[in-house]
Order: sequence, then structure tokens, then C-alpha cells
Amino acid sequence: MGDLVYDVIVVGARCAGSPLAMLLSRQGHRVLVVDRASFPSDSVSTHYIHQAGLLKLKEWGLLDEIVGAGTPALRTMHYAYRGIELNGFAEPVDGVDAVYCPRRTVLDEILVNAARRAGAEVLEGFTLTDLVFDGDRVVGIRGREGDGPEREFRSTVVVGADGFHSTVAKRTGAELYNVRPAAGFIYYSYYTGLEDWGLHHKTGMNERWFGTWPTNDGLQMLATICTRRQLKEFRQDVEGRFQAVFDDVSPEMGVQLRDQGRRVEDFKPMRYPDNYYRRAYGPGWALVGDAGYHKDPYTGWGITDAFLHGQLLADRLHQGLAGERPMEEALAEYNKLRDEESGDVYDFTTTLGELTELPPFFRATMSAMSATQEWTDRMLGLIGGIVEGYEIYAPDALERLYDSAGVPQDQRIYDPAG
Repeated sequence: MGDLVYDVIVVGARCAGSPLAMLLSRQGHRVLVVDRASFPSDSVSTHYIHQAGLLKLKEWGLLDEIVGAGTPALRTMHYAYRGIELNGFAEPVDGVDAVYCPRRTVLDEILVNAARRAGAEVLEGFTLTDLVFDGDRVVGIRGREGDGPEREFRSTVVVGADGFHSTVAKRTGAELYNVRPAAGFIYYSYYTGLEDWGLHHKTGMNERWFGTWPTNDGLQMLATICTRRQLKEFRQDVEGRFQAVFDDVSPEMGVQLRDQGRRVEDFKPMRYPDNYYRRAYGPGWALVGDAGYHKDPYTGWGITDAFLHGQLLADRLHQGLAGERPMEEALAEYNKLRDEESGDVYDFTTTLGELTELPPFFRATMSAMSATQEWTDRMLGLIGGIVEGYEIYAPDALERLYDSAGVPQDQRIYDPAG
């Protein structure tokens, strides 16, 4: 028998695992969270939290901590895709009138501490060595804290919140589906001297993208994405190729980067895996965050989805643990809702992440949106997860969009497949 018995053990204490542990602990459940890292610590990340994610932080009582850590508020977005520009910001929702891009050293520590305050037990520096099975049911974990002896912990459910290379997913054989090849790779770092740049998200004509956003400690994060076929060339001269992306996509900003920017940390590369869904549950186990669902970082939805799906899973686990419904039924619904609610973002992200020419429908609608501030801000709200797709893409909405932009009838496209 193991050392202790818990309701839920969460493997991974970052953006998906800690909120899940916090929410379950607030419901009175006994939760253990383990992570190989110690906090505060960094993690490769887009940093970006969309309004939909910020609404969760506000609901959980944590948004003020993000702001209080000196994370800059961003209230203008400069978005461009192959000549189409959208400059503006989404309408405020429930008082959230900005977006924030905290460093993971800041964000993850806030989340871990929130889980602790809620009553979760957190083991840092813990290396998972295996899951414990009873037949085909997961009943716990084995691992060691630092160089200590191997220990075993038992629980009703083990949740893998342990990222792309999830040990929980591998050991349970969670199958992949709806897999789409990864299109690109990222390099990013932090700069001073560019404090007035603000939030930019720009895709050029040569399958290159850059993003810029202010983060903590007065630093500006700069990131580039290029398609996989450019990787070998990029690796041979990272500094030069990084600069070349800015020169190509926005020559004016390229000049400013060369003349004013001072890089203060090493470049961080990310050759991310293919886009995928994994089956998110089974006997005694579940997956959340990148362990169960990953898409191209182009749209910066990883953190926000971790929050949304953490809440979704916490609600269903509570139903099962409280005896309100069978656990398997509750987890099956979590899997179904996760897939349904993320489907549009997944399609949008994997389409734009190719960095190639937009399909005719998206080019027609985005061009029309760029013609007026009202529709620009509405589209930026869709990107931020606070405007529903039907508000733009329903037939009557498309008619109003095209009318407002003065698009001739013979240039109007209504069918994404057409």
C-alpha cells in the first residue's frame, strides 16, 4: 500500500495542473500535485493569455496577482496577415479590458501558490518513475523527490498535466487523433530598448511571422516563427536569421531592432510537435493541457486552453468524486466538451499556422473586417475567445460585414469550403 491515499493526483503543476488542483481542493477534495521542477522556474511558452483565459483568472481571484507582479496591460493589438491589417482591441468583458503576457517564472508560481492556499499538497522536484495499476485501472504513481527513495502514492484518479511528452499519456496508451503536421518552429528572447513597441502579431509574405509583447521586468519578448523547411538555415545563424524575419515582415521595425534592441537572454528554440488530440480519459486517469491537446503556438492559445480545460475537468471530476454521476460518464463528457469547444480554434490555428496564403473565404472576410473598426475589434474578440464564431460567420452577420465594407456582390464569399 502507498504512503497516502488521495482523491486526485495531478502530475504537472503549471498552467493546467495547478488550476485543476486549486479548483478541486476548493471543493474539499484531497489533492496531491507533483512536478519535476521547483518554483519559480521558467518554461518555454508564448506567455500570451487571451481575454477568455483572463476571465478565468479573475473568476478564480488571481488576476490581481498577475497585475500586481508588474505585468504590463496591453490594450492595442497590431495584427497583420499577408497584407491584411487589424489594429484595435476587443470590447471589454466583465471588466477585462486588456491582455497580459506574464513570464512563466511569474505566472506558474502564482498558480502553484494558489493550489497550496486552497489546500493541495505540492511536491516540487519530484520525478515520476511510473504509474501504479490494478489490472487496467490506474490507482496511483511512483517516483522520488530529489535524490530520495522511491515513494508510492495512491488515488482515485491520476491526471496527466505533464505536457507534450506526457508520461501519463504514454503509460496509459492514450491514443492520438485528428493529428495535423506541425508547420513551423519558434525562436524567442527578451530585449530592452524597444519599450514602445507594444503588442504585434505579424505574418509576412515569405512564410515568416514575428510577435512582440511587453512582459515583466520592463522587458519586451520578441518571437519568430518560420516554416520547417527554413530550420536548417535558421540554425546556422540564429541571430542573423532572427533579424532577417523582422527585416522581411516589417522593414521599419527591423531597422529599430537593429539600432535600438539589446537582447538580454539567450535565444530559446521550440520545435513543437504535430497538432493533436489525445483521448483524455480512461480507468482511473485523465489528461489536461498539452498532455491531451496541442496545437501550433501561432495563435497563443496554450495557456488559455489549459485554464478552460482545467476548469472543465475539475467540474467533471467533482461530479464523479461526489457521487453525483459515474466517474467514467463524467470524464467522457469532459473529453467530448473539450473537443467540441476547442474545434474552431484548432481549425483556425492549424490553417493560419501554415503561414501561407489564406483560403479565399478567410481572405475575403478578414479583408472586409479590416475596413471598419467595429468589425476589426469584433474579429480581435473572436481571436481572444470572447466573441462567438456565429457573430461573424453566420449568414446574416456575413451580409452585414460585407455591407459595412462595401464589398461588391460578386466578390462576397459565404462558404468556407467554397
